[in-house]
Amino acid sequence: MLLVGARSNATIARPCAISLAVFVSVALAFVTTRPGRGEESPAYAIEVNNVTVKVGERTVMQATLRVRDGYRILQSYNNRVTELSAEDDGVAFEQAMVRARIEEGALVFSVPLRATKPGRHPVNGLFRVGYIHYGGDEIAMVSLRLIASVTGTE
Repeated sequence: MLLVGARSNATIARPCAISLAVFVSVALAFVTTRPGRGEESPAYAIEVNNVTVKVGERTVMQATLRVRDGYRILQSYNNRVTELSAEDDGVAFEQAMVRARIEEGALVFSVPLRATKPGRHPVNGLFRVGYIHYGGDEIAMVSLRLIASVTGTE
């Protein structure tokens, strides 16, 4: 017996399923439209130098983020690179977080490190940077991947 005003499980589940489907569609559209590996952003370009260093010696890996025409660095933001890691224990990082300095309108990150084993070691990190569009219609604080390699020599 169904009471007047009572709702069945199917009546409740259908709107939830539709909401979930809309949410997943929007999330997938967002993920597929963000610049990824091999794609270029209209706002910035990243340059990272791979490093070759004698095992045990200290060196610095340079990474530069340049904003494109019509954009500028958000100087009041804490622009930094964090979560530095190597796929193996072949690289030791001297700092857990490296702040950027601004040179000629670009963010420059100097990451101090040393190779602890010979061979090529993939390195990963996460840039957290802010930029603004000159028109004032876009302010973004984004997370970007740092991908490089450190080669230790004997």
